[in-house]
Amino acid sequence: MAVRTHRTQQERSEQTREALLEATIGCLVELGYARTTVQEVCARAGVSRGAQQHHFTTKAELMTAALEHLFARLTRQVSEAAEGLPPGRERVTQGIDLLWEAYSGTLSTAAVELWVAARTDPELRERLRPVDRALGHATLQLYRDAAGDDLPEAELETLLLLSVNLVRGLALDAMIGGGAQRRARLLEEWKATVLDRYAAVAD
Repeated sequence: MAVRTHRTQQERSEQTREALLEATIGCLVELGYARTTVQEVCARAGVSRGAQQHHFTTKAELMTAALEHLFARLTRQVSEAAEGLPPGRERVTQGIDLLWEAYSGTLSTAAVELWVAARTDPELRERLRPVDRALGHATLQLYRDAAGDDLPEAELETLLLLSVNLVRGLALDAMIGGGAQRRARLLEEWKATVLDRYAAVAD
């Protein structure tokens, strides 16, 4: 049986798209939005400008697709890690740690760069809104899976939204040079608060 050595057109197209998205994320993290140009992205990806325009017609489209790509990857990683967590209270607090790990790295840096730029870029802002909503829905689903039926839906959603906003704020604090020990202490305080709420609802 002959072994296929040539990639199909679809495989080449997917590889090109992947290279563009990864290069975009790298540029956002290393250079920031203002210094990230389509030319620089193409150069890093080893892709021609024509090939880039075949996949993404505008810079805003490329940027938001890169954020979606990054979030999908992180969601898979968090989902896989969550599967091994123990049930009950420990699962809830370790879920907060997973949330912090997901939001505090590349995702946070890229997202902040894009949201700041979106304040004065209507096209980018309109494209980012559904991405941010999808991010929130997917994160809520991860928490549902982690908590099971231990918490009512309304309580779970409130704790999630508070957790997300906390880790976003802490991620921004890290980006501007805040103290790591203070962030760790605040996370521990929040986990203790969540456990108190968890116990109150369970009782």
